[in-house]
Amino acid sequence: MHFISQELEDYIEKHSGKEPELLAALNKETYQKILLPRMLSGHFQGRILSMLSKLIRPVNILEIGTYTGYSALCLCEGMQDNGQLHTIDIKEELVDFQRKHFDKSPWGKQIVQHLGEATDIIPNLDVKFDLVFIDADKENYINYFEMIVPKMNKGGVILSDNVLWSGKVLEPLNPKDISTKVLIDYNKLLINDPRVETVLLPIRDGLTVTRIL
Repeated sequence: MHFISQELEDYIEKHSGKEPELLAALNKETYQKILLPRMLSGHFQGRILSMLSKLIRPVNILEIGTYTGYSALCLCEGMQDNGQLHTIDIKEELVDFQRKHFDKSPWGKQIVQHLGEATDIIPNLDVKFDLVFIDADKENYINYFEMIVPKMNKGGVILSDNVLWSGKVLEPLNPKDISTKVLIDYNKLLINDPRVETVLLPIRDGLTVTRIL
């Protein structure tokens, strides 16, 4: 779903930072070889993730939902030299694909891949995070948030993707549509939780920026 016209989206992309060659190659190979390539963050959102990371200058980053590794590499662009990015995904068939592109980047040795359910992995990460990107199964967004907040440094930022869910958050709710219900509840939680401050940006399918107080 496009919230603005395709012409405006094209104009915005042309007037935003250029997509690095490594990411352009990853983008192309994802569309050639991997199912559901639209899950990729892509050029425009990738430049937003990069810019936010550069502004935050995180030491430790957590990503929930690696897919083919595009967003992870964007987030690494602002990571400090002694930093580390932990990325979690459940798809074993993508691990080698991710690693190939991670190792082509300057941050290959700083990226730690975790395979399995994020709800099992997050409690065992003995790390305080400065930046988190949630882009995984929507049914667990609230669970992820509650697990992550205690592991965040003060002033840390949580980015949550797909929070507009193709506009379904405004439509009459189908009782069987668990993802939409959770996202509606998640958006309410973020704006009402006294531990954080939040702004929801109409970028692609909705991106929330949440800062730990």
